[in-house]
Amino acid sequence: MLVELVDAAAARGFAASVRALEDQRVQEVVPGARTVLVVASAPEQLAAVRELVGHVQPGAHARGSSPEVVIEVDYDGEDLDDVAEQTGLTVEEVMRRHSEAGYVVEFVGFAPGFGYLRGLDPALQLPRLSTPRPNVPAGSVAIAGPYSAVYPRSSPGGWLLLGRTDVVLFDVAADPPARLQAGTVVRFVPR
Repeated sequence: MLVELVDAAAARGFAASVRALEDQRVQEVVPGARTVLVVASAPEQLAAVRELVGHVQPGAHARGSSPEVVIEVDYDGEDLDDVAEQTGLTVEEVMRRHSEAGYVVEFVGFAPGFGYLRGLDPALQLPRLSTPRPNVPAGSVAIAGPYSAVYPRSSPGGWLLLGRTDVVLFDVAADPPARLQAGTVVRFVPR
């Protein structure tokens, strides 16, 4: 079932509350930008899960502190000069503003491990490229609209590239495979 909420913070809180129930009838809980997908462990459990979820108080069992992931960045992205020009800032000021902002993973989507990081300095909030690139290298640190992100693997993409990192954000052999989850705090550190 898909539960609609007012914003990403409410979705994270609701998801944490459902997970805290530790009910075997709930197989998976996936928060989004303003929704939470709750998957029943079996089709015959759906009615019971629907009733269970109906009694959840959003955020009642949310974690007190979120994990932090530090990402070292080489600020040498192919759009760094263009971002400086479009914002009227120097390249050094773009790097400083990007790395000093406090980020929280609002939700994960687009590709496995691709976290939409809320907290980008308003001066750096620029639109996506009008024509996406056919290939953005894995580890590219990028911005688009109100978000920053790191491409976890090579893929097409239209975000503005500020730099790159060696941090692996998605590894199918890891537990969990995605290093970033909704609510994770992310800090960028210039290398």
